Amino acid sequence: MIMKAKVIGTGSYLPEKVLSNRDLERMVETNDEWIVSRTGMKERRIAAPDEFTSTMGAVAARHALADAGLAAEEIDYILVATLTPDYAFPSTACLIQHAIGAKQAVAVDMQAACSGYLYCLSMAKALVESGMYKNVLVIASEKLSSITNYKDRSTCVLFGDGASACIVSLKGSGLAIEAVQLGADGEQANLLIMPAGGCRNPATAETVAQELHFIKMAGNEVFKHAVRRMEAACKGCLDTLKINETDVSWLIPHQANLRIIDAIGRRFEHLPPERIFKTIQKYGNTSASSVGIALDELLKNHTVKKDEKIMLTAFGSGLTWGAALLRAEGERFA
Repeated sequence: MIMKAKVIGTGSYLPEKVLSNRDLERMVETNDEWIVSRTGMKERRIAAPDEFTSTMGAVAARHALADAGLAAEEIDYILVATLTPDYAFPSTACLIQHAIGAKQAVAVDMQAACSGYLYCLSMAKALVESGMYKNVLVIASEKLSSITNYKDRSTCVLFGDGASACIVSLKGSGLAIEAVQLGADGEQANLLIMPAGGCRNPATAETVAQELHFIKMAGNEVFKHAVRRMEAACKGCLDTLKINETDVSWLIPHQANLRIIDAIGRRFEHLPPERIFKTIQKYGNTSASSVGIALDELLKNHTVKKDEKIMLTAFGSGLTWGAALLRAEGERFA
């Protein structure tokens, strides 16, 4: 019988600086009521000039290591999900490996936009269950403020900075990764994109002048895909395990938009509002790190009981999407 991979430690990091809706009112033509009614967001965190994807990720990683009771030297694989790497190369994973002293670890970046945490969980599960590696450190870190156009009111109100991390292993008490469902649709790539900065449109004076190094999004179309794809991924996890919605104790959706969260929540009608976990009002959309930040806050601030099941789901550029079902097991849970 194959032992199932478990999340045995979690961590997160949010920058100190708060960007409120009132602050945005002074920057762009918008107002608090408009932002809250359409997104559910009241604040988001913004990294300091000397804070980067790697430095935030390193802090979240240290917290996850402490939570798991592991030393950095015990990590043998580092997976970093980000669409805002410190550099095109070297990888952000290598920078974090050095920062935390994980000298024995392989280090690699992975890019699936807002779905990155779930894509990494899937890879980490496969790596440890295959026996190739023992302790995989998953990090999702984003400095979205570096690619947000604060003159574009349709996008600048949405995004914030932050990092999350978890340790995936076979040993220890934690959240068993029972099922993962992932998907992608490259035909819709232009719905959510940063048009310049890659080899197709290298940085030039013209691309900078045309503001092509910022996030561009077709919001209404993204919304339609997000709800349908996340619902399908959640159903896929349930079908794999031959269980139904009422077996889920907690739902953690990607914190992209309150209307999307509410739409996904209606799929789990038995769950009271406090069991559909939200951080969107405090942190906005932190892309790949959002699901991990919410999971860390849930575990640190709420009682999760043994055998309770937590559904994670996310959707992002690519288009990419996914869901993962976790089950609490071992002495960490009453």
